[in-house]
Amino acid sequence: MTHISALDPGASPLDYYGFELRRHREAAGLTQKQLGDIVNYTGSLVGQIETARKLPTPEFSERVDAALGTGGLLSRLVGLVLRSQLPAWFQQVAELEVRAAEICTFQTHMVHGLLQTPAYARAVLGTLDESDLDDRTAVRLARQQIFDKAEPPVFWMVLSEAALYQEIGGRETMRGQLAHLLALESNPRINVQVLPFSAGAHAGLQGSFTLFQFAGDPAIVYTEGYGSGHPTVNPETARDCSLRYDHLQAAALPLRDSAGLIRRTMEERYGEQRARDGAPVA
Repeated sequence: MTHISALDPGASPLDYYGFELRRHREAAGLTQKQLGDIVNYTGSLVGQIETARKLPTPEFSERVDAALGTGGLLSRLVGLVLRSQLPAWFQQVAELEVRAAEICTFQTHMVHGLLQTPAYARAVLGTLDESDLDDRTAVRLARQQIFDKAEPPVFWMVLSEAALYQEIGGRETMRGQLAHLLALESNPRINVQVLPFSAGAHAGLQGSFTLFQFAGDPAIVYTEGYGSGHPTVNPETARDCSLRYDHLQAAALPLRDSAGLIRRTMEERYGEQRARDGAPVA
């Protein structure tokens, strides 16, 4: 067990967060239970976060910032804390997501993590490994905070039609995930195109990839294997993937038609089933 007296704020972002939480709570003259009552969490949870035994969430951070008048300190720290909990091989990619001006991704079999719903992300992460699933899901979802920045990146996703039919997490989870994609339709900075089965052979047959574009810096291409990621700044690779992405976008359905296909799939494949008498079927 970690003892609060031995907590080293320089040991990790999580330790630093806990140290600052404790410092500001004590400066306010509050016990852990009193602070917990104010922000509608248990005092035990406050203590676990202060001793770096539990991950904070963005919601917890916002409530404590408001309660302690920290000027948004913990809300600024929580993104760093959660990114630090990502697998070591993926942490660099999470930093690229934060810095990128434009992110273009092609996905063959599932929705990209930046657009996943909590239930969908949990189902993906829980495959063969349900350990620390709540924390791992929170860490993945925290990456989506890049869209809340003053100048969020422009995000393009070309999604294989197969991903609409790959039933991850069950019918309700898929219905929620596709509904989430449709809800993004009015956001000009988040764009989803579906590559239909009718496209046949296409420029993405070699697999999924993501292209990060930066203001004033070379583009970076990211591909992924089993338990490892492969970012590269090789200009030839970047040019090749950029060309491939252009062809994928050309072969994909336009934005409005893509939304129409997502909507039809959601209603026809994952809509509420009814018995012959009209009653809903679970």
